[in-house]
Amino acid sequence: MKKILLATGLVSLFTTAGFSMEGGGDIFRTSLVVDQLEYQLSDEKATAWNVYGYAGYDINKVYIYSEGEKPKDESAQSENQLVYSRAISPFWDVQAGIAYDKSDESHQTWGLVGLQGLAPYFFESRATLLFGEDGNIGLRAEAEYDVLLTQKLILSPSIALSAYTKNNEEMGIGSGFSNITLGTRLRYEIKREFAPYIGVEWSKNLGNTNDMSSLDEVYAVAGVRFWF
Repeated sequence: MKKILLATGLVSLFTTAGFSMEGGGDIFRTSLVVDQLEYQLSDEKATAWNVYGYAGYDINKVYIYSEGEKPKDESAQSENQLVYSRAISPFWDVQAGIAYDKSDESHQTWGLVGLQGLAPYFFESRATLLFGEDGNIGLRAEAEYDVLLTQKLILSPSIALSAYTKNNEEMGIGSGFSNITLGTRLRYEIKREFAPYIGVEWSKNLGNTNDMSSLDEVYAVAGVRFWF
């Protein structure tokens, strides 16, 4: 609990200090990006989403992230975050906040710190360290790259990894590397703000997580990406 309160306090402190530093010419902006809203032709026949939104200035923003899936005839599982984000260079933001995970049988709250930005060779990257009340520490990292085949046709390969220091059977996570997901999606931008896509994804649970819930599956996806 102390770690979560500390992260929350950092968000409040940095937000207050950061917003007061904004210059008079800086513009307050908001955006909502539905990066993935898709049907996965997997064994679970799941509907999945990956959404984020922000509000703030060039240097200081508040982000909300949510991703998860709703298997057919089952409850939704999701990972949700509220963070304060501060630019530390033209291409990188440091972040701090809280996270809330929900599974079929349980839920967990974390404090978090992270780094988000544009890695060399234009990989959009994000990594977060999670600190649980039970002493569990998690790592989640993801990267995506856009390949412009034409001005409107874009191929986006991606990778996501997760790892934890402790088992939590109720949440379905085990110590060590937990999951790897590789995917690629081909979207057609009818306009920049709206693009249907198709793709394929491979997801595999690892180590102790795979012992709790075996997963090694390749499946097709179809969905839409939009933002405003």
